[in-house]
Amino acid sequence: MEKTGNADVTVRFRRVSEYARIPTRGSEKAAGYDLYAALEAPVRIKPHETVKIDTGLQFEIPDGYFAAIYARSGLAAKEGLRPANCTGVCDSDYRGNYIVALHNDSEDERIVEPGERIAQMVVIPYLSVSFSESSDLSDTERGTGGFGSTGRM
Repeated sequence: MEKTGNADVTVRFRRVSEYARIPTRGSEKAAGYDLYAALEAPVRIKPHETVKIDTGLQFEIPDGYFAAIYARSGLAAKEGLRPANCTGVCDSDYRGNYIVALHNDSEDERIVEPGERIAQMVVIPYLSVSFSESSDLSDTERGTGGFGSTGRM
């Protein structure tokens, strides 16, 4: 992990497509970096279909971090396109192409244009944990209540 300019962490990357674009932020304080479609020609996504769209980039995420791939809010709200797995998790030891499986939730065919912003990547630190099996767990006020149990009066 290296501090460069205003960045807290440097993420090395490699372009593997002539159509690849470097991730960008929409504003100085944006947490997510837009990922772009590395396409030669437009790609059509039928209603309720999923199509894998390559970014043409490979990343070296620093140890202790992972890249989370999220929907771009405008693309999801206006076009009905989102990552099929909702949130992608790219581990620090993955060196392959970052590919976004875009799912069309709408009833209309959608077109992804070359160079279009298709998702956003947020680099996030994580904790490495160990699991310890136990025959009992500590009691809490909530207990085993789940799926909406905390909203009950």
